[in-house]
Amino acid sequence: MVSNRADAYGLQRAADAGIATEVLDHKGFADREAFDAELIRRIDAHAPDLVVLAGFMRILSPGFVRHYHGRLINIHPSLLPKYKGLHTHQRALEAGDTEHGCSVHFVTEELDGGPLVVQAAIPVQSDDTPESLAARVHVQEHLIYPLAMRWFAEGRLRLGEQGAMLDGQALPATGHPFRT
Repeated sequence: MVSNRADAYGLQRAADAGIATEVLDHKGFADREAFDAELIRRIDAHAPDLVVLAGFMRILSPGFVRHYHGRLINIHPSLLPKYKGLHTHQRALEAGDTEHGCSVHFVTEELDGGPLVVQAAIPVQSDDTPESLAARVHVQEHLIYPLAMRWFAEGRLRLGEQGAMLDGQALPATGHPFRT
């Protein structure tokens, strides 16, 4: 596991599980491309089949994204294509949305714009705050991200020319709907 933040909780979780960890501080590099080149070198040393972004709040360079094309996934706290970027829970509440959720997608050069794999939707409650909504969405993230990783590991999920494919069939533009 590689993090650009030494205080990332995932580092402790990985260490507790016996997973090797590394910290690569982006501040020590002249630019994004130099950081991403070193990140690629360190990731490739492990020859991963899949690169999973979690809490990685930096925009990756086009070269990085192309290098891992079809094997780079991310989770985003909204029902994409709604609310790309930051402050998704606040934006959903301000818009008066009746449902909100999270999405797993293949990463492309478009920020939060890659083909969707799976989405989990939850109802927005009348008394929700950005924090309460975030907490309930976070529960769903812990369900759908491992699901997408499992599908990939089993050879069921791949990125095809027409978008995300599950069991040889194109997924809908909204990804596989996940309901609890």
